[in-house]
Amino acid sequence: MDVRANESSNGIRMSWNIWPCNKADAAKLSIPLGCIYTPLKGVDNLQLVQYEPVRCKASTCGAVLNPSCSVDFRTKLWGCKFCGTSNPFPAHYAEHISETRLPPELYPQSTTIEYILAAVSAPPVFFLVLDVTVIEDELEQAKDSLQQSLAMMPQNALVGFITFGAHVYVHELAAQSPHAFAFRGSKEYSSQQVAYQLGFGQQGNRQGGASAAAARFLMPVADCEFTLMSLLDDLARDSWPQSGTPKRPQLCTGAALSVALGLLETTYRQSSARILLVVGGPCNVGPGMVVGEELAETIRSHLDLQKDRPNAKYSKAASKFYGSLASRAVSSGIGLDIFACSLDQVGLHEMKVMSDKTGGYMVMSDSFSMSVFKDSFRKMFDCDENGYLQIGFNAYVDIFTSPDFKCAGALGGLSSTQKKGTFVSEVEVGEAGTSQWQVGALDKNTTMAFYFDVPGNVAPNSQGYLQLQTYYSHPSGQKRLRVTTISHRYASPNMANIANGFDQEAAAVLTARQAVYHGHGQEVIDRMLIKLVSKFADYRKDRADTFKLSEEFAAFPQFMYHLRRSHFLQTFGTSPDETAYYRTIIMRENTLNSLVMIQPALLEYSFKHELPQPVALDVQSLKNDIILLMDTFFCVVVWRGEQIQRWCDAKYQDDEQYASFKTLLQAPATDAKQILTDRFPVPKFIQTSAGGSQARFVTAKVNPSNTGGASAIEPGAVITDDQSLRAFMDHLIKLVMKG
Repeated sequence: MDVRANESSNGIRMSWNIWPCNKADAAKLSIPLGCIYTPLKGVDNLQLVQYEPVRCKASTCGAVLNPSCSVDFRTKLWGCKFCGTSNPFPAHYAEHISETRLPPELYPQSTTIEYILAAVSAPPVFFLVLDVTVIEDELEQAKDSLQQSLAMMPQNALVGFITFGAHVYVHELAAQSPHAFAFRGSKEYSSQQVAYQLGFGQQGNRQGGASAAAARFLMPVADCEFTLMSLLDDLARDSWPQSGTPKRPQLCTGAALSVALGLLETTYRQSSARILLVVGGPCNVGPGMVVGEELAETIRSHLDLQKDRPNAKYSKAASKFYGSLASRAVSSGIGLDIFACSLDQVGLHEMKVMSDKTGGYMVMSDSFSMSVFKDSFRKMFDCDENGYLQIGFNAYVDIFTSPDFKCAGALGGLSSTQKKGTFVSEVEVGEAGTSQWQVGALDKNTTMAFYFDVPGNVAPNSQGYLQLQTYYSHPSGQKRLRVTTISHRYASPNMANIANGFDQEAAAVLTARQAVYHGHGQEVIDRMLIKLVSKFADYRKDRADTFKLSEEFAAFPQFMYHLRRSHFLQTFGTSPDETAYYRTIIMRENTLNSLVMIQPALLEYSFKHELPQPVALDVQSLKNDIILLMDTFFCVVVWRGEQIQRWCDAKYQDDEQYASFKTLLQAPATDAKQILTDRFPVPKFIQTSAGGSQARFVTAKVNPSNTGGASAIEPGAVITDDQSLRAFMDHLIKLVMKG
């Protein structure tokens, strides 16, 4: 069975493509029943039609006509697979439909179809919120990126601008001599307070545009580009006086976000709006503060949070505050993006909920001058071949299931709308208790995980059906509906054929998301793995040499080994902000990218092979006469062996007689550049060699199969307390043998 077939045609992958027939059998599998879905993925041969969809008329349903429906061409009725209702075709369908004349949505290949609807939305709105307390060089780099983004934005897109330090300043963009409205940084602001202070009051929900007064602050790029460019040129670092001992610059990030959110709630509620926070330090004034002003007070670490130490005293209140902002954004359909650049922490641990709930981006870097920030910020405004931004706004995802199973919940940059119905399971996973979720912002890589439950008994070898509807605002101003409908088969008696439908890659991602969301430790992963392997491995009791896993399961223990030692579950050596960043990204990326995060990809370049060769993620792959390219998703590392580095130091690549060596050096650099070009967020690029200070980025990820002995350390050994993959597998087999 080709378990990847649905990904190219529908953007979906299931952990099990053959399902158990009842709840007891599902529990025996230990791996959740679920799917990974990328709503806006560029699928093969996508049908794009410009009319309203035909929906099931049942009050509890609303599923869209699809190729799985049963059609009676004589009576002109179609049967819904999700509620069993027979529906008449609309008159213009009934008049022409026949077995040889089908509408596009009934074509067998139209399992995914996209409708361009009659409704329209306002142009995209980008509210830029800039921290001006960073040092001058950093501020110049941030301003430069904002100016570049203005040049890339669609001319009809609306833009607003807020700067903040000790206070919040909302900049008026319409006047010949622009000025700013100041808000105190020590308090939170509601939408009514913001509207009142800016002089336009509560205007209600204005889908066609803001009021004339509010338009001073949110203007089309074509009308305010010069004004905003000039404002950025003249912008100086916040000079709010500080006296006495050295202190952190006063920074009211929470107040700035509440003002930006309040303005958009008043003017562009349920439209196509995003807030872009560009921040370079921790909030230490007003709501959302995560540290005090005194430099002697260090920002919280994982240990501080675990032991509830004094410098972690702000964390709970800050998390609650940012959670309230996230709820406000969700109810208004607004995406919140965070671009954080600092050598120290800025409070992503507390702000994480805003990206998690709204689907907004989170990008973390050491400096505004690094490509991680600059290129990622620029990519946000890249356009497709038709000149449209490659992002969606204010989406709603609805799920429909056939009566044999229910949806237990979803994970990944979305929020529950608490829409109850017959498709909702009593079992809860993540954002649960609903059949609809809101996503403030999404792009072609935004991926959601849905988890399912089989509550009763299902006939063996029967079919189950699943439909996902994504209603979103396209950057062109169109409202669109993408509908994906797939089916799965239930297992034969005694689950004899269920192993054939196991997708170990999708299962690893679903397991990782669930572990990250619930904060599972290694013990939970281990129990799940032992249970799965015990059921599907082929072995004779007490004979370890007979142990064998079929190809459908062979790589899964390896994925779990690397997941156990990853930063997604381990917090040692990372800050709370770093952990928050890693966990946010894995919760929304597609299957391939998530697997790269769990188990980095390693390519070998050598004179022995013309093309790069994939090699094991093992310390034994670190040889003297090769170059390695490691992709961990967050960073791309080019590692040179000792011999290669010596030749580089001797400048052999500059000698024409060693042209082949120059070609060898260029090959990994070219491939690394391609990865940097294609990925968002842009990874950090590192070039190092054996024994170099940054070689740790490689040695920390490889399997330490050669850790050195107690009496002597072998050359090239990795000194670590981590057990090797071989030791992990031996122990797993031992536990499975014991039953």
